[in-house]
Amino acid sequence: MSTDPRPTSSFWRSFKALAWALLGVRKGSEWHKDAAHIKPLHIVLVGVVAIFAFVLLLIWIVNWVV
Repeated sequence: MSTDPRPTSSFWRSFKALAWALLGVRKGSEWHKDAAHIKPLHIVLVGVVAIFAFVLLLIWIVNWVV
């Protein structure tokens, strides 16, 4: 029985994994934990949300500058 109260697969864990992957820094042990616990659908959803947020940020910056 696991003593960890957190769910094994969560959007927060997916978000953290995606953020570290975008930066290009990640421990090998953490990568293995993510590969075992994160569902691919979560990664896709977090990726789509991150892309949408990035586009909105770029639009905001362009409107702010112009």
